[in-house]
Amino acid sequence: MNTTVCDLSSKQCKPCEGGVPQLSSEEIAAFLQQIEGWHLQDNKISKTYAFKNHYQTMAFVNAVAWISHREDHHPDMLVGYNQCVVTYTTHAIGGLSENDFICAAKIDKLFAI
Repeated sequence: MNTTVCDLSSKQCKPCEGGVPQLSSEEIAAFLQQIEGWHLQDNKISKTYAFKNHYQTMAFVNAVAWISHREDHHPDMLVGYNQCVVTYTTHAIGGLSENDFICAAKIDKLFAI
């Protein structure tokens, strides 16, 4: 496992009510190197997770909801029978913040279990 992912996944999200600058292109590129399989598009990061069946998909969705609640940072999720697309952006600043990458790393760690 990539140790930098562990570093991100051990962090806590910081409250963001706006007024915080979006990450720069360089910062985004550095964070993207720390989370495998996430893609940048339109100031958002997303990843598709695949499962064997609907039950596993829904268990994953509930686990992501738990992480989101604890971090107070919530993704958009597109749920299908055997997959879930998770998308993060920080709505309060209209772009990406470190919180998006922290939550992405936490979800990746969950999926690896």
